[in-house]
Amino acid sequence: MLTFVGLGLYDEEDITLKGIAAIRDADLVFAEFYTSWMMGTTIERMESRYQKKITTLSRDDIETDPSWLHHAIKSDVVLLSGGDPMISTTHIDLRLRASDLGIATAIIHGTSIVSAASGLSGLQNYRFGRSATIPFPYRVRSKTIVSETPYNVILSNRDADLHTLLFLDIDSEQGFMTIPQAVQLLMQVDEKRLLKGVLGVGIARAGSRDVVVRCDYLYDLAGFDFGAPMHLLIVPAGLHQMEAEALIRFAGAPEEVRNSGR
Repeated sequence: MLTFVGLGLYDEEDITLKGIAAIRDADLVFAEFYTSWMMGTTIERMESRYQKKITTLSRDDIETDPSWLHHAIKSDVVLLSGGDPMISTTHIDLRLRASDLGIATAIIHGTSIVSAASGLSGLQNYRFGRSATIPFPYRVRSKTIVSETPYNVILSNRDADLHTLLFLDIDSEQGFMTIPQAVQLLMQVDEKRLLKGVLGVGIARAGSRDVVVRCDYLYDLAGFDFGAPMHLLIVPAGLHQMEAEALIRFAGAPEEVRNSGR
């Protein structure tokens, strides 16, 4: 049996009671943190809280050679991950691999940044379109490439009057991308300045006591210090009157935003 357990947003206290019960009943507990990092805790604190030894898996262990799955053929195995497990296509792939091996699976959901972003910003969840990740620039031969995909997703969503949720890259060498870095990358590909005058909402450390939610014109967010990771960026489309009011009251949006609500 393989049980996917979502840890929630920030620290070892975010997990559900069902999740804790599954961990304590398991024969083996594994965890992966490359899809989502739990910034408010450590493996040691989780082991103390859940009273179980946790083995951390690498990206290769998850995506390339998940040989650990074979333990679940005869034993009860739990895989821990940040947020809600099946938000990541990586975990859907793992569930399919487990099925190929005849392993039964179960899912214990956790709080997802997808729903938390909507709640923290006040933007209505059904008005979000396709999401995207803003990756760090990468080099091909001697040229530095800045991905245009997230920029194109924003434009496509705005044409459909939909908000865009943007995840920010995590890299083993470059660390956690910040909102100012993400905005700078969008500005680099926005040659026609189509995003100038467009609002942005930055969220930092969702699930923590010092969460920051800041709404301003997107380009201006490049100069705001959101503090420690993890960060998330939203580019809203047209605003409902209630959304506009929520952004002003809870995210410090400019007062003129109130006049844009419909």
